[in-house]
Amino acid sequence: MINNGASKCLKVGTWGAVVTTICCFTPVLVVGLGIMGLGVLIPYLDYLLLPVLCLFLILAIFGLWQRKQRS
Repeated sequence: MINNGASKCLKVGTWGAVVTTICCFTPVLVVGLGIMGLGVLIPYLDYLLLPVLCLFLILAIFGLWQRKQRS
């Protein structure tokens, strides 16, 4: 039986990485911030999005590792 915590870690890590990647590599976030009048924050997005992407990837890898350990 798969550990529920490992499965949740894997799901959160995977979905978080997908959403962060969409925001990083497409202009979705840039357009959204421009529409809201927060275009001044656009130069600082890399300082936030890349560490968050790394965090979600580490979380997904940890969940996958825990899942393998339990199997």
